[in-house]
Amino acid sequence: MVHQWSHRAWASASAIEPITVALYLATGFELLAVSSALDVFRLTNKAAGREAFRWRIVSQLGGAVKASCGIAVTTEADLAQERRYLMQPERPMLALVFGDEDDDGRETRVLSAWLRECRQRRIGAGAFGNGVAALAKAGLLNDRKCAVHWEALPWFKERFMRVEAAATVYEVDNNIWSCAGGTAAFDMMIELVKYHCGEPVAVSVAELAVAGRVRMGDERQRLPLLRQHGRLNPTVVKLIELMQRNLAAPLTMADLAAAAGLSRRQVERLFRNNLGRSPCRYFRELRLEHAKLLLAQSAMPVLEIAVSCGFVSASHFSRCFREAHQIAPHEARNLLVGRFRGVSMHALEQRTPRWNQFCFRDGETNHAKGGEPDVVRSGDAA
Repeated sequence: MVHQWSHRAWASASAIEPITVALYLATGFELLAVSSALDVFRLTNKAAGREAFRWRIVSQLGGAVKASCGIAVTTEADLAQERRYLMQPERPMLALVFGDEDDDGRETRVLSAWLRECRQRRIGAGAFGNGVAALAKAGLLNDRKCAVHWEALPWFKERFMRVEAAATVYEVDNNIWSCAGGTAAFDMMIELVKYHCGEPVAVSVAELAVAGRVRMGDERQRLPLLRQHGRLNPTVVKLIELMQRNLAAPLTMADLAAAAGLSRRQVERLFRNNLGRSPCRYFRELRLEHAKLLLAQSAMPVLEIAVSCGFVSASHFSRCFREAHQIAPHEARNLLVGRFRGVSMHALEQRTPRWNQFCFRDGETNHAKGGEPDVVRSGDAA
């Protein structure tokens, strides 16, 4: 919905001092997030008719920093100079982190020290994409909620156990702003403008940016394995979210039916009509996807991954994983996550000559080859 605001509404906005923002770029930062933030600041100044935001772009050593896409962005100052600003009138009101430094470098300690000092001086903090990990390393997210990209969520939860990480678009907790990255950066920045400049200015910025829709922070980033499916029945969405919250302790068909207020047969029919597979098969796909991310992003032993994803043993997990991906878990760990997710059938055939014996299309079973039944019996785990 598009809202129109009168010029009188703009005139009523109080002329306050500009908000100074320090944008920290780490090597490999996401260019989309940076451009979203800077464009929102620019459009806010235009919509408000005054300098509502001013900004500085900094990095560990100053100079040019390369984004993940290879484009270099020139920064205005190094972090040592930016830390001196904390005791001067030019101190920022908000520090935003784009990207994260390597764990084994001095840069991580320096970045963490700056973030903690900002927090001690009541300066707001925010991060985008993998920059959220920098806030967690500095201890700013302990016992707080934050948004993490769905792909990094399994690893993040295992490493930062005191942080309440969620696969939402963005989160704001005690003036700490976190966002999953990508286009979610724009959504969070609009909320930031609304917080500091009021809703009329925020709406105008969205209109100037030709934004068809601005998402709320608590919306989910995605529903895994639904890219090829259109609109889903709300009950199916509700049950999928329930499954996602219980990956380590698989639910039974009785649990799903009770949660939906339907019979077991009705739940099975909904899943087959909407997803072309049974609840059992779909739940297993969710658990295997979670396991795949843990294999690629963490050093957890295969047995621990199996247990955390609800499999009764490492052998059961390995069999299901090979059936789904035509590769063993320990082999998958040796592949880069991007390569693993897009591995070709030719490569799989060279690596595993009998791969086609384990390959099933959605909704199919093969009892003779060891596939699990696709129909869940009462009391069986989904």
